[in-house]
Amino acid sequence: MNDVLFAMMVSPGLLPSGSLLDSLIHVSSEVGSMERFPLVHMRNVSSMIRRIKLLSSLFEEIQETDTPLPPSSILCLTELFSVIRRVKVLIQDCKDGSSLWSLIQLEFISNQFYVLVKEMGRALDILPLSLLDVTSDVREQVELLHKQAKRAELLIDTRELQRREQLMQVMANNSLQNKKNKGFIDFGKVEEILSSIGLRTPSDYDGEISKLEAEAQNQAGTGGLIVVSIINNLISLVSYSKSMTFRDGESDRNEEDCKPLSAFLYNKVHDSSSSSQSMTPNIPDEFRCPISLDLMRDPVIVSSGHTYDRTSIAQWINSGHHTCPKSGQRLIHTALIPNYALKSLVQQWCYDNNVPVNEPATEETNNNNNRKKNSNEEAIDHISANKAAADAVKMTAEFLVGKLATGSADIQRQAAYELRLLAKTGMNTRRIIAEVGAIPFLVTLLGSQDSRIQEHAVTALFNLSIFDNNKILIMAAGAVDSIVEVLESGKTMEARENAAALIFSLSMVDECKVQIGGRPRAIPALVGLLKEGTPIGKRDAATALFNLAVYNPNKASVVKAGAVPVLVELLMDDKAGITDDALAVLALLLGCSEGLEEIRNSRALVPLLIDLLRFGSVKGKENSITLLLGLCKEEGEVVARRLLANPRSIPSLQSLAADGSLRARRKADALLRFLNRCCSQPHHSV
Repeated sequence: MNDVLFAMMVSPGLLPSGSLLDSLIHVSSEVGSMERFPLVHMRNVSSMIRRIKLLSSLFEEIQETDTPLPPSSILCLTELFSVIRRVKVLIQDCKDGSSLWSLIQLEFISNQFYVLVKEMGRALDILPLSLLDVTSDVREQVELLHKQAKRAELLIDTRELQRREQLMQVMANNSLQNKKNKGFIDFGKVEEILSSIGLRTPSDYDGEISKLEAEAQNQAGTGGLIVVSIINNLISLVSYSKSMTFRDGESDRNEEDCKPLSAFLYNKVHDSSSSSQSMTPNIPDEFRCPISLDLMRDPVIVSSGHTYDRTSIAQWINSGHHTCPKSGQRLIHTALIPNYALKSLVQQWCYDNNVPVNEPATEETNNNNNRKKNSNEEAIDHISANKAAADAVKMTAEFLVGKLATGSADIQRQAAYELRLLAKTGMNTRRIIAEVGAIPFLVTLLGSQDSRIQEHAVTALFNLSIFDNNKILIMAAGAVDSIVEVLESGKTMEARENAAALIFSLSMVDECKVQIGGRPRAIPALVGLLKEGTPIGKRDAATALFNLAVYNPNKASVVKAGAVPVLVELLMDDKAGITDDALAVLALLLGCSEGLEEIRNSRALVPLLIDLLRFGSVKGKENSITLLLGLCKEEGEVVARRLLANPRSIPSLQSLAADGSLRARRKADALLRFLNRCCSQPHHSV
């Protein structure tokens, strides 16, 4: 690449050597002045800070000389700036995040430090120390640092590894599945582990619980069910350990070190006489369901990370709610994950306090018998009402299915319409409609010549498919070919669009991705709707294509159906309103050779992506960088030239590298490093 382009990369406003050195000295000073090291990963943190302090001396001497820098040194300093900035973020995350979660992720976080050390070594590979006017002491320090970085190995503190194993053992012993231990915990060991990571006061425990809850929220957004379950078990452990460790009236600790965890989690009864023992103890707040405020006998975790009693949250979801009652966050799935740690503690508490495990319990005392009686009667009435409602839904669904099977066209149209509406009212209703046999009849009606019957049938199937088990039943009824027929040549546009929405819903199941993608007309029909549909229909088609393309063999079929030019055209159509969906599909198609070739041939795409780096949504910016980075890795200099020729590209990438999302920052850094490397090769011409 010629000198003009190299000058562009280091020109004022982009990568000036003066401001670059100022930035390096500033960020190095920020890292070097960090105090209160996290007690987990302390060795990695302290070693990394020591390295950066050595580099800080180099930066300061270079700045003091005030002489022009060789081009290769500017490239090295730019790489080091990227590394040090990521070091700062990593150390800050270790300081601000949960210590217990850092301990659980010991290998993962240690590997992040290791990767950054190696990147530091690679950056120093191209540092021309002999051309820099620095003192011999600094030169020797940097050379030694370079050698150490090249020889560095993954550092995992054996003491932290041992603590992590002890923590996992404690959690395993408290699991409901480990019946031999029956919920008993060695609190001496628990307190030792928690103290070693800095939890020594009640405020320390509260802070750790808050950090774990925040981490659970973050992880819940990704759908990581197992991870959320582990974090919730940690929250339970810390919360109850706090209750035990800082309980009032602690006398002889040694005799109580191995008492059951739940023995210390209820509010103490002030009267310790024999008469007080006959009173029903108050239920600890930690054991109450946030919905019913009753004892959680079967606690489960929802996708938001919060815990509820299974019966209460199931009724909430089945009544049509799709949000977490406590946080208001939308549930990305309706799976209920058992909270074994909490269930074990609840059962032990029931055993210790003579509370029936399998019978409804109230917190009322013997002085409130009348109130308890009324509460029990209300509970019975509530259960009866729910059963009556379910029976009514079943009778209605059976009646409508009978009309679908034997009625005239007018009666079928009305019955299909009513089933369509009924299937919108909740998960339990969707389950009941499927159980009375509606799905096979609705599939048959997809081939109806009556446009309204066809539209009602496909929409009813879509509403039913929201209940996961119904997805399997719809596929088992042989619906795919009929759905594709409606998608391809339905009687109305609404029927076609709802067929696309149905394919999107079904394709959430991996097996369905395979079966639908295997139908030769399915993907071309979605691409056809992508061209012809309304904005809603185009979005349904794009999201369905995305789901199908997650299965690698389907990617080539999507490309072959002509999706790429249509998606690129939609990026230029502001009225379509599906920019993010189109970018997501294109980014996915980049993973196959056919998709890469088709995307590479689109001359209009790179300028569009550069504009989206500035004006797109968070998700749009991430996918735009993914596409640009993928194209650069494959085509290298060709795409790099086009990026560098656009005056908006470098500032946009630098802005994202500084202020974008975590994923965007990482990819923007990688793309900037790639462009820097291209600029360091002046023998290439434009």
